[in-house]
Amino acid sequence: MVATKAKIVIVGAGIAGLTAAHRLHAASHNLFDLTVFEADDHIGGRILTADFAGDRIEMGATWIHGIEGSPVYAIATEHNLLEESSCIWERMDGFPSDPLTVAEGGFTVNHDNLARPILSLYRRLMDDARTGDATSADRDPSVRAYLRRGLRQYQAACTISNTALGNDTLRLQALEESLFAMEECTERTCTSADNLSDLNLSAESEYREFPGDHITIAKGYSRIVEHLASALPPGTIRLGKKLSLVEWCSGDGASPPVRLHFSDDSAVDVDHVIVTVSLGVLKAGIGKEDGKGIKFDPALPDFKREAIGRLGFGVVDKLFMEVETESREAFPFVRLAFRQDLEEKASMRHASKIPWWIRKTESICPIYRESHVLLAWFAGKEAMCLESLDDKEIICGVHATLDGFLPSNRAGCRIASVKRSRWGTDPLFLGSYSYVSVASSVDDLDLMAEPLPRGKGDEVPRLQILFAGEATHRTHYSTTHGAYYSGIREADRLLRFYNDSEQLEISVDAILC
Repeated sequence: MVATKAKIVIVGAGIAGLTAAHRLHAASHNLFDLTVFEADDHIGGRILTADFAGDRIEMGATWIHGIEGSPVYAIATEHNLLEESSCIWERMDGFPSDPLTVAEGGFTVNHDNLARPILSLYRRLMDDARTGDATSADRDPSVRAYLRRGLRQYQAACTISNTALGNDTLRLQALEESLFAMEECTERTCTSADNLSDLNLSAESEYREFPGDHITIAKGYSRIVEHLASALPPGTIRLGKKLSLVEWCSGDGASPPVRLHFSDDSAVDVDHVIVTVSLGVLKAGIGKEDGKGIKFDPALPDFKREAIGRLGFGVVDKLFMEVETESREAFPFVRLAFRQDLEEKASMRHASKIPWWIRKTESICPIYRESHVLLAWFAGKEAMCLESLDDKEIICGVHATLDGFLPSNRAGCRIASVKRSRWGTDPLFLGSYSYVSVASSVDDLDLMAEPLPRGKGDEVPRLQILFAGEATHRTHYSTTHGAYYSGIREADRLLRFYNDSEQLEISVDAILC
C-alpha cells in the first residue's frame, strides 16, 4: 500500500471524463487524489440540453442509438430520465413513416412509387456495407463511389422498363439523383464527413450499433452527465481550467512524471492524466498554429500524431427555427430533394434564390408533431458557413428555401427567430465527432487509445498519459456510448495498473450505475 495517494487528473468533463472519474472514485474507495479539469463554464462537453421558444432541445448529442445493451439507456432507465416530463421535447414522437417529400420547384414526390424505392435502394447498399458484403467501386475505397455505382446499376436496370412504358427516362433519372443525394446528405450528418468521398467504406463493417429503437431523452441528455457528476465528492470538478501544455517524461526517473499547464498560467504535477478532449482539439495541437489545441512536450510520438492526422473529424450543426403561421395546419415534416444539376452549373446556381449553404440539408421539420419549432441539420462546409451568418441572413435563406419547396403553403408562414449550434468554431471542440477517412482505418482508433509512454517488451507502461473519448473507440466511435466505454476502459486500465502492482487493494468490478 502506498503512503500517499496517486494523483490523477482527468481533462474534460464530458461523458468520457465523467465516466472515468465516476468509476475511479467508486472502485478505489477514495484512495486516489482525483480532479477533473473542465475548460468550459459547465459540464457535458458535446452534450448540451437547452430551451428555445418554449421547447426543450438538444444542441449536441440527441439520440440513444439503440436501447438493447446501451449503457446510456441503462443510466436513463435507472434514473427515470425517460419518463415524460412537464416539458415536451425534441423528437419525442419519433419520425413519421411517410414524410412529405418535395422536389425543388414544389413538386410533391409520390412516396410509394418514387421516394420509397430510392430509400430502399440506399438502405440496402448501406446494410451491405455494414455487414461487410460491399466491395469498393473501381478501386475507390470511399462510401460515395460505392453508393454511386449502386445507383447507376439500379438506373441501368430500370431504363428498359421505363422506355417500354413511355416514361421520360432522363427526367426520371434526374429526380432519382435528387432523392438519392437527399439520403447521402443524411449520411453526412450521421458521420460528420463533409464529403462521402472521404468516408472509408471498409470501416463501415467495423462499426457497431445496438439493436432496438433510437430514442431521445425526455428529461434532457444533460441529465446523464449530471448523474455521473453528482456521485463525485464536492470540489472534484473544476470549471474554467483550459489545458494548454502537457509536459511528460518519455523516459524514467521523473517524479511526478507529468506537469499540466493551464491558460491561466497555473500548473499542477500529477502521476497520471486522462485526456478526453475532442479529436479536433488534438488535431489543432499537432498543427502549426500557436494558441490552438493542446501542446505536448516532448511532442507526441509519431504513431500518435499520424493517427490523429489521418482520422476524420467533421462538423455537424443543428438549426432551430421558431415559426409563426396564420394557418391552422401544423407545419409538415418535409424532406428536400434539391436539383443536382445546379451543383455543376454555376450560372443556374447563382440564379436560384436558395442559398448554397442550405442545398445539402435533407429536411426541415417540426421537432415533434405540431411544434412551432422547426429543425434542420447541416454538415461540413455548409455547417461552417451557417456558423458565420447572422440571424437575418439565415432567416432570409430559410424563407427562400420554403418558397422554393412549399410555395402554396408559405402564405402567412415566417421564421421569427433562430438558434444554432457552433461546434466547428468553438475552440474547445473544433468540430463535432470523428469518422474513419479513406486515408485511415479503424486501426488508427486503436492507436488513439494507446497510453503513453509505450512499454518496452514485457515492461509495464507507466501510464503517464491516457486517452479517452469517442475518437478512441474502435467500434462505437462518434457516439456518446463510445465515449462512455472509453472512460470505463481508461479507468480500468489505471485500476489494473495499481492492482497488479499491489499498491492498492481495490476491485475493478465495482458497479458504476
